[in-house]
Amino acid sequence: MSTMLEDRVTQNQPTHGTRLQAETTAARLHIRWPGTRKSLSRDQKLQAAGAFDADSRTLSAAKRLFDTSHPSFRAVSAIKSKASALWKGMTLPYIEPGVRLLRRGDVSEFDDRMIVIQVELSDAVDELDLSFAELVDQARNQLGHLFDPADYPDSVSDLFGITWDFPSVTPPAYLRTVNPQLYEQECQRVKAKFAEAVELAEQTFAEELSQLVGHLAERLSGSVDGKPKVFRDSAIANLNEFFGRFQHLNIGSNDDLNQLVENARQVITGVDPQDLRDRSSLRERVARSLTEVETSLDELMTDRPRRNIIRGPR
Repeated sequence: MSTMLEDRVTQNQPTHGTRLQAETTAARLHIRWPGTRKSLSRDQKLQAAGAFDADSRTLSAAKRLFDTSHPSFRAVSAIKSKASALWKGMTLPYIEPGVRLLRRGDVSEFDDRMIVIQVELSDAVDELDLSFAELVDQARNQLGHLFDPADYPDSVSDLFGITWDFPSVTPPAYLRTVNPQLYEQECQRVKAKFAEAVELAEQTFAEELSQLVGHLAERLSGSVDGKPKVFRDSAIANLNEFFGRFQHLNIGSNDDLNQLVENARQVITGVDPQDLRDRSSLRERVARSLTEVETSLDELMTDRPRRNIIRGPR
C-alpha cells in the first residue's frame, strides 16, 4: 500500500526539466556590429601572391580597415562585452543556438540593466563617430594602395546596436485545437529539450567550477625561483561570484554537484587573499582542499559525459 502511494507521489512530482521550464523564460541577445576586416580583391591577392611567387588560389588575405585598439573603439567593444557578460551571467544555457534561460523573476532586472547598457552603447558610438574621421585618415596612411574610401561610411552611428527579446520555446497554443496529436508531440519534444537543458546546466556549472578551483589551486601550489607563485585577488572573487550565481540559478538537480560546490565554498569562506600570501600553511591547506574538489569534479564529469546535443540549422 505504501509503495503504491509513494509511486503516485513520485509520478505527481515535477521533473527537474519541468521545473526549469516553469521557472524560466527564453532570452535572446542580438548584437549588430560592423566588420573590421575586409578580404583583399582578386587583383590585390594576385599582387600579394606575386611578391612571394605563390599561387593566389592558395592565398587568403585581408586588410584591417582601421585601428581597433583606438580608445574610442575599445570603449564601444567593452560595452559589447558587458552586454554579453550580463546575458550569460543571469541565465542558464539552453540547447537552441543563441537562446538562454532566464528566471522569470529576473526579467525586469535584466530588461532594466540591458536598457542602461543600450544607452551606454549609444553614447560610446557617438564618441566613436567623432573620432572616425581620424581613424580613416590613419587607415589611409597605414594601408597605402590597399586603402579604398568606399570601405568607410560617413557615419558609424547606425552600424552598432544591442537588442534583446524573449522568444517562445513552447508549442503555439492554437495547435492544441488545430491538431491535438501534433500539439502533444511538440509538448513532448519541448519537455525533452528542457531535460537536456538541465544536464547542460549541470555540466556547465561543473566545468566552470573545475576551472576556477583548478586555477587557484595551481597558483597556491609550489613556487617559482623559491618564491610562492603569484595569484590575483580576482581568483577568489571569481569563485565567490560563481557561488552566488550558482545559488541563484541552480535548480537542485544534482546532489553530488551541489555538495561539491558547497565543499569549495567552505574552503574559501573567510579566507583573505593577503593571508594566503603571508601564511604558507594556509596556502597548502587551501590548495590541497581545492585539488580534492577538482578531482571529484573530474570524476563527476567523467561519470556523466557531455551530451552530444545535435542542433538544427541556425
